[in-house]
Amino acid sequence: MAGMRKCIGSAKFGIEAHEAPVEDFPSQPSQKDGLGRMCKPHWNQYTAGLARERKALLAAEAAVESPVVPAAGRKVRTKAATTPEPIRTKPARRRKTEGDPIVEAGEATVEEVSNA
Repeated sequence: MAGMRKCIGSAKFGIEAHEAPVEDFPSQPSQKDGLGRMCKPHWNQYTAGLARERKALLAAEAAVESPVVPAAGRKVRTKAATTPEPIRTKPARRRKTEGDPIVEAGEATVEEVSNA
């Protein structure tokens, strides 16, 4: 019995627990003993069952989302094509001295230059 190990099976997918040779178990480094909990054939059945279940769930969700059935030979538009919103830009900043006269470089006094 040293070469045998228990495969846990899956009640959800009708896989019975059983004894199997250690060689039938895939390596699983995260487990303490380094082996998986299911034998390879049952692991494949289990993952295939999960995939079928997920595919059926997605098909059911798609049927609920779009109950409109197109007429033969006609295309039905589900969503109107939308154009992207244009990029909004800020208007150019105005001069702070819009109403005031512009002082030439040679005409400015020291106080006016230091306050600016």
